[in-house]
Amino acid sequence: MDEIRQVAVIGAGTMGAGIASHVANAGIPVVLLDVARDAEENRNAVAQGAIKRLLESSPSAFMDRKNAHLITPGNVDDHLEWISRADWIAEAVVERLDVKQRLYREIDRVRKPGSCVSSNTSTIPLAQLTRGMSDEFSADFCITHFFNPVRYMRLLELVDGPSTRAGVTARLAEFCDVALGKGVVRCKDTPGFLANRIGVYALQMGVMAAAELGLSIEEADAIMGRPMGIPKTGVFGLYDLIGLDLMIDVVGSLANALPADDPFQAVAPGIPLITELVAQGQTGNKGPGGFYRTRRHDGEPTREAVDLADGRYRPARRPKLDAAIVAEDHGLRALVETADVYGEYAWRVVSRTLAYAASLIPEISDDFPPVDEAMKLGYGWLRGPFEMIDDLGAGWFRNKLEAETLEIPAILSQAGDEPLYRVRDGQIEHFTLRGGYAKLLRAPGVIRLGDLARTTRPIVTNAAATLWDVGDQVACVEFHTKANALGPASMDLLRESIPIVQRDFKALLIHNDAPHFSVGFNLDFALNAIRDSDWAGLDQALTDFQQACLAIKYAPFPVVAAPAGMALGGGYEVLAHCDALQVHANTVVGLVETLVGLIPSGGGCKEMLHRWTAGSTSAEDRVSGAVNVFEIIATAKTAASPIEAAPLRFVRPQDRTTMNRDRLLADAKALALGLARDYTPPEPPTFRGLGNAGRDAMSGMLTRFEDRGLTTAHDLVVGGHLAQVLCGGDEAGEREVSELDLCGLERTHFIALAKTPATSDRIAHMLEHGRRLRN
Repeated sequence: MDEIRQVAVIGAGTMGAGIASHVANAGIPVVLLDVARDAEENRNAVAQGAIKRLLESSPSAFMDRKNAHLITPGNVDDHLEWISRADWIAEAVVERLDVKQRLYREIDRVRKPGSCVSSNTSTIPLAQLTRGMSDEFSADFCITHFFNPVRYMRLLELVDGPSTRAGVTARLAEFCDVALGKGVVRCKDTPGFLANRIGVYALQMGVMAAAELGLSIEEADAIMGRPMGIPKTGVFGLYDLIGLDLMIDVVGSLANALPADDPFQAVAPGIPLITELVAQGQTGNKGPGGFYRTRRHDGEPTREAVDLADGRYRPARRPKLDAAIVAEDHGLRALVETADVYGEYAWRVVSRTLAYAASLIPEISDDFPPVDEAMKLGYGWLRGPFEMIDDLGAGWFRNKLEAETLEIPAILSQAGDEPLYRVRDGQIEHFTLRGGYAKLLRAPGVIRLGDLARTTRPIVTNAAATLWDVGDQVACVEFHTKANALGPASMDLLRESIPIVQRDFKALLIHNDAPHFSVGFNLDFALNAIRDSDWAGLDQALTDFQQACLAIKYAPFPVVAAPAGMALGGGYEVLAHCDALQVHANTVVGLVETLVGLIPSGGGCKEMLHRWTAGSTSAEDRVSGAVNVFEIIATAKTAASPIEAAPLRFVRPQDRTTMNRDRLLADAKALALGLARDYTPPEPPTFRGLGNAGRDAMSGMLTRFEDRGLTTAHDLVVGGHLAQVLCGGDEAGEREVSELDLCGLERTHFIALAKTPATSDRIAHMLEHGRRLRN
């Protein structure tokens, strides 16, 4: 299959610019064209302005700011011939059929034969886009519907037409999957395709049901969030994130495109407050606020929320819900059966949304697994609608719909009391409208730990982690606590896995399918130990953590970690002790313990010190390297991609990057098996204390931070303890310091800081509010 070596994007708005930046992230040159400005001005100003906004975006659209140099800005009047060199031409202009078709005729005139052409539209059917176009153009044309922000949203909906060549969609599917890291879902040419058709319906239902049942927006978001397996933004928070004005357009477009008897029409009106807020300029997060906003009162930022009853802002309130209801492991069935208004709200949203999704099979997709994929990849749901039906029980759900005289979708009638997904002979299968079950297929080269967990038995497991056999004599440790915070049980299983892998396997992976690899050491555990003054217990937990990390470092087989999401604090310390990493391209790594008044104590200080000072031949070089480590840890620096992580030495030359999360496990396994050939464990490093020279240099850096107003009183205390560890202790001389000596220093200074009220206040504040306390 021909590779895509150059891309042209026409339309430098939010989506077009996002596509261009992400193509550049893949290392592919891209031309970005938009309309030309007047002759007396910079005619490329629109495209150049888009690149400027990309560089200023937060979170960053670029995995490396240098990637911006791969984008060549231009305009369609002067530079359209540039697209003649492109293998793929992606159109992302205004959603007007006449504008798009006029552009297509110009594209067809200059493009090279066989080049792929696609539109990012989600509102205009492909059949209309290609009407009247040449046969050659129609054969090379499809829809590639990305989600915003393009770098971070995993879903790509790919739509072809009756005239589209199979090679076009296959070529784009492979490129968008492997090079751009997208989960490619094939869709029929229907309004809203898969994700927006169901996701927008769910949002509208959530908003309307909250207003009808008298819930506050905070209560609705608390229910229609993590308890349902939906991102914590909830319904009103997601409305703000998308933009109220954009949502009005999206809802209107879907309503116009769908027939009058489609159930979507019943939720399309939403609530009048949405248009009222937009009229006031309250368009959401991109403006001064939407359903939520932040205002300063007495110099402090205060979050406010709209009262659905009168449309006025008031201080946002944490909803007083039963902790069992909002627990993420409460269970969907228990949530919708809760005998109060919250249970009624949950049932109304869940029942209507799942029934609507089921009713759309086979209209939008011949089978339902692509719908589940689309909702998980495009809207961040932990389970797709049909997986949620199985959680409830397909028969139970059908009977409850019937009891409320709601229409029963055909697929539920046919399935009867049977599950929609099942496991037979080690294979996941799904029910079909054609009768019986079919194998659930993944793209070639894709391995998911979740699939293995459903079809195989664990080797060993506890409440915090599990050891799996992932084939080819490779085992994998999976962490599975909340946010994968690491506590004693997590590390117990990691240590327990070493002799098992040594006996029966060639290599060990550390990986999970959760949103985050690990947010670090379990702060709840630490805070409880502090409040109980259980210093011996805390020291033992830290010792066990360090010993587990050392066990994987010196195991007689290679250990490869495959992180995605956040790998922070203790989560990164696990990574730092592995032989190599296979890192997802959007992974955020860093040692952030100082934010809660602590220092890394799982071997993180020691490993970073080794990375920055190994090979240094003079005391001056060792001090210089250690000062770099001091700055990285003291300021809690993080990197949001492996490219950003490399200069900080969070990743090393032997580490590898994967763009698509679904390919991370397979890539990590291949890397581990390669290392297993002729593997030799590393030699323990030795260090030299830095004495007064190191302490003076680090103290000077703290003073400069203080002079610039960057530190608080407790930051200086934490920095002092960190300096002691990195300098090798109190001695002034350059004595030899062992790896275990540094581990002991990490624990000693961690516990000394844990005994300070300022640190316990920081930990409590982080756990309650999710942000640092500057004290």
